[in-house]
This record gives sequence, C-alpha cells and structure tokens, in this order.
Amino acid sequence: MIYLIGAIALLVLILIIKGVRIVPQAENWIVERFGKFATTLSPGLNLINPLFSRIAKKIDVREKVLDMPKQGIITSDNAIVEVDGIVYFKVMDPYKSFYGIEDLEYAISNLAQTTLRSIMGKLTLDESLSSRGQINSELMAVLDEATDSWGTKITRVELKDIAPPAELAQAMALQLRAERERRARVLEAEAKKEAAETEAQGMKAAAILQAEARKISAERDAEARERLALAEANAIKVVTETLKDSGGDPLTYLIGQEYVKSLGKLGESQNAKFLVLPSNVLESIQGIFKKA
Repeated sequence: MIYLIGAIALLVLILIIKGVRIVPQAENWIVERFGKFATTLSPGLNLINPLFSRIAKKIDVREKVLDMPKQGIITSDNAIVEVDGIVYFKVMDPYKSFYGIEDLEYAISNLAQTTLRSIMGKLTLDESLSSRGQINSELMAVLDEATDSWGTKITRVELKDIAPPAELAQAMALQLRAERERRARVLEAEAKKEAAETEAQGMKAAAILQAEARKISAERDAEARERLALAEANAIKVVTETLKDSGGDPLTYLIGQEYVKSLGKLGESQNAKFLVLPSNVLESIQGIFKKA
C-alpha cells in the first residue's frame, strides 16, 4: 500500500513537473491538444496537461530582420539592375503566423522579391536610381497588406543596393563627368560675364563721375570768370568815375594800361633776352597817361 501511494505521488510530481512551462519574455508558445490548437502560452509561468497537450511551436515575437537575396530586375527601359534589400517584420498573432502559412520567412522573402520586381519593372533606370524612398514605401505597403492574414506586421523595408551593369555604370560615369565639365564651363562663362558687366559698370560709373567733375569744374570756371569780369567791370567803373572827376579820358587810360601789359608779356617771353624800345614809345605811353 505504501509503495502504491509513493508511486502515485511520484507520478503526480512528474506530471506537475512536465506540466510546468516557463516561457521567456520574447516568446509565445503554441499548445496543441490531440493535434488541435488549444492555447497560446504567454511569457512567464504556465501550466499545461502533459498527458494530452504538447508544445507545437515556440514563436519569437521580437522584430526580425529578413535579408532579401540579390536579384536581377529589368526596368521599363530594358535595363538590367541587381537589387537586394532588407525586410523588418514582427509577429503580432502567433496563431496566424503558425497556422496561416507553412514557412513565414520563406513566404515573406519570396513575396518581397516578386513585389519588388513588379514595382521596379514599371520604372525606368533613372527613376529606379532616384526613387529609392518611393520604392521602399510602396513595397512596404504591399507586403504589410499581404502578410496581415499571417499575423505579421511589416515594420520597415530598405533597399540596400541598386547596381546597374558594369558597362552601363561606366557610361553613366562618363555622362556624369561630361555634365560636370559642362556645368564648370557654364559657371566659368557666367563668371566672365559677371566680371565684364562689373567692369563695364565700373567704367560707366567712372565716366559719369568724370563728366560730373568736368561739369562742376566748368561751372566753377564760369563762376570765376564771371566774378573776374564783374571785378574788372567794377574796377573800370571806379576808374571811369575817378577820371571823369579829374577831367581825364577813361578810354585813353585803359588803352595805355593794356599797352603796358602787352610790353610786359613780351619781356616775359623765354626767347626774348633783351627788350629794346624806341624813345618815342615811352613818350607815347607818358602822353597817354597824361591825357588820362
């Protein structure tokens, strides 16, 4: 009797040990009973019936990274490019991910490759190289919708490399070099044009300043001559009034004054070493001033 009780107690202890399941934080376990889905074990301590239940699948619910293999894709302008990428996904419903698809990662990889060929096949080579962000967004939307029935969420899609054929890449490099040289020539021509325009504007400004300076100088000269003429007129007026009071002839005085100035200019000439005047000239001058 004691042995029987001990055996039963040992069996119960073994069943309890077999039935206790500790699920890690990053996993969910699928439990089947008689080959049929029974429940999903969450992280932590769980109990199952070890006689009729079993752990069918341990599913990692963390975000995973799936590497898409490199594949050749023909664009709409018949250019062949090699493309590879990465798909980030996360299992949201362990039941659907296990029972909805046989091999989840294989299915996502193939779906991503076929969808990528379909998307890039509608684009030209230039569009494929310049629209990587648009391709990523469109591919992610298609994959996320398709994997919803598998209890999976596509969180991110990135194309790692889009490589055209070697000869095409060389032609593109030559084209890029030619374009850069063309831009350099255009920039150089624009710089020369701007320099010529700046120089012309400077010359124009200088000419304007010179014209204004000449105008101001002419105006000042005219003002000076006007003042000199006015001063001479005033002087003549004073002399005329003085001579009239003394009974002299103003006209004779002015002629004699100009005569004397002319003689002085003759004496200042560099070619005139001597100035010889006849005696009657001096007498004429004296006569003029006596009459004045």
